Amino acid sequence: MAAVSPFARSTTFEESFTSGREQTIEEMYSVPESFLEIEVRNPQTHASNGGPGRLPGFGRKMYTDYEIVCKTNIPAFKLRHSLVRRRYSDFEAFRDILEHESTRVNIPPLPGKVFTNRFSDEVIESRREGLERFLSIVAGHPLLQTGSKVLCAFLQDPAWDKAQWV
Repeated sequence: MAAVSPFARSTTFEESFTSGREQTIEEMYSVPESFLEIEVRNPQTHASNGGPGRLPGFGRKMYTDYEIVCKTNIPAFKLRHSLVRRRYSDFEAFRDILEHESTRVNIPPLPGKVFTNRFSDEVIESRREGLERFLSIVAGHPLLQTGSKVLCAFLQDPAWDKAQWV
């Protein structure tokens, strides 16, 4: 039996894939029927104003938040383009709310908590990537797109507050 290269062209696949009519130029370059793009970007670390006996910008009051850009034409979303800022604790609350709201959907984990060097560029970038992956999976789930009340609000409402949902 001859070994088949995984890169060999398979005419059966190509024929079944391309059977039917060819796409027109307009179809190839038009906006897809439904699309959803989510980007987590522009992390900003904020410092507290210190407090009695503390230096400004140090200690437990520091946090990083992230900009969430959402572009979509899915009808469940109120806005076609939105930009909001969320911090990690907001993502934690959002995930908990989703788990209680959507018992039929397995909600993926968030990137883990970090206790050392949490404000280093590498840690912040790694967390940003993990949060973007999390949101892409969650927002791309068809049951959550149509059945979740909190999903659209978290992605698009600048005044989103976890207290509204618990």
